[in-house]
Amino acid sequence: MADHDAVVVGSGINSLACAALLARAGWRVCVLERNDWLGGAIQTAELTEPGFHHDVFSAWHPLWVGGAAHAELGEELAARGLEYLNTELPTATAYPDGQAAFLLRTAEGNANELGPEWAGALERFLPNADLAFGVLGTELWSPSGLALGAKAMRRLGRNGFAEFAGELLQTSRDWLEQTFASERAHGLLAPWVLHTGLGPDAAASGFMTQVIAVAVQEGGMPIPRGGGAKLADALVQLIRDHGGVCETGVEVERILVQSGRAVAVRTTAGETVSAERAVIANVTPTQLYERLLDETDVPAPVREGASRFRYGRSEMQIHFALSEPARWQGDPRLNDTAIVHVTPGLDGVSRAVNEAERGLLPAEATIVAGQPLTIDASRAPEGKGILWIQLQELPWHVKGDAAGELAAGDGTWSHDLRERYADRIQARLEQHIPNLGSSILKRVVLSPADLERSNVNLRHGDPYGGALSLDQNFLWRPFPRSPGHATAVERLWHIGASTWPGPGLGAGSGTLVANELLKPPLSQRAADKVRSFVQR
Repeated sequence: MADHDAVVVGSGINSLACAALLARAGWRVCVLERNDWLGGAIQTAELTEPGFHHDVFSAWHPLWVGGAAHAELGEELAARGLEYLNTELPTATAYPDGQAAFLLRTAEGNANELGPEWAGALERFLPNADLAFGVLGTELWSPSGLALGAKAMRRLGRNGFAEFAGELLQTSRDWLEQTFASERAHGLLAPWVLHTGLGPDAAASGFMTQVIAVAVQEGGMPIPRGGGAKLADALVQLIRDHGGVCETGVEVERILVQSGRAVAVRTTAGETVSAERAVIANVTPTQLYERLLDETDVPAPVREGASRFRYGRSEMQIHFALSEPARWQGDPRLNDTAIVHVTPGLDGVSRAVNEAERGLLPAEATIVAGQPLTIDASRAPEGKGILWIQLQELPWHVKGDAAGELAAGDGTWSHDLRERYADRIQARLEQHIPNLGSSILKRVVLSPADLERSNVNLRHGDPYGGALSLDQNFLWRPFPRSPGHATAVERLWHIGASTWPGPGLGAGSGTLVANELLKPPLSQRAADKVRSFVQR
């Protein structure tokens, strides 16, 4: 008898959600994590000073709270201590001239902020919101994917379906400029495509802009009380309560295949952990096909396709512990807003993306300023402040500086380059937050190289599991030779940000694979259909 029914490699959100769903259904589950914490890119730590609890990597949970896994597991996780807090001021953009625009929690408020066109945008999107969100929650290479397409065809007709499909591929720039007259509206929404791994001129970025805007209006910007790690902690406890195993400090070096079927994993310590029903790998294609699988276990075309998998732009994070809360200039609502983007607007985001993709340090990067204390006061000592800064437009190999100020050196992210670029970002923030410089207790900067060292899935400091250009997105993610989550190896499943529906804390791929594994055998499904027909 095998040690477990399923062995899960890695403990990111997709792993934990998948393992929790399987364990609740009676599967014997084992999650193996190479790091010393469970949660992958979910980690809460006193990174700067004692008492300051920083979400070190990911921080915001709207995709989780709005996702299928939370709908299924939410009550049980709440019983294990997970509590979500929210805000009426989820996000804003602060512009160089001191003005600001806000995305709020009501349609009326957003019409005031974005312009009267917002009502028309909702009228166009909401009737088919189930189709839009259905695309993101469906295994596209499956009968369910075909059923979603058939549903859209029946509802919309041939011409309407063609229009809907075309809008899926529209750029954010095109959608924003065609929809809103206000450049403030463009600058409010455009930065959000960066959180999907895209840029405003990329295919499908317009679709993602609409999805995010509606999701934020309806769902806000929820975070767990006490830190993002509370989500991982509750999932781990749920798994263990159902007899599952979650281990840290265990690195898998090989997935063992017999007769074309994944049967076990071998760790770097030489231990073999067997799986009766499935091995589920939450890794990048690079890891899966170049390290974990023997080359003889994978067809040559698949291995060749994986070798061409591309990673996207790199990320930097800056964490500030402050002696007092940040005090923004201009609109006082900024002081109470969860996430503030600092950018000149749509063209500024586009320019920074273009510079990064050409290997340059952007002269005026889009700054994501997260303020968790606006929602959860428990994250820091009373009267203090925290800023969580994310920069999503950076090159892995630095060829130069678009501003002509910083020397690229050998192109790697050295300590000096990391800190000097962070100085540039801090100086820009001080133009919006006058008390920032005087209130810093400690600053910790994580370069793309630091992120890769922290988590092997953050290849090249890319937090989104690989470029999301069209040939690595939708039906073709992770790559055309191996789309979807089933692999060329029987009983081996591929999940994580590198797979559909891509990055974020929604646990989409883990949920899809768990649901597939929990389907009754084909013979049982056929019998159920016959029984249902007779009963009708």
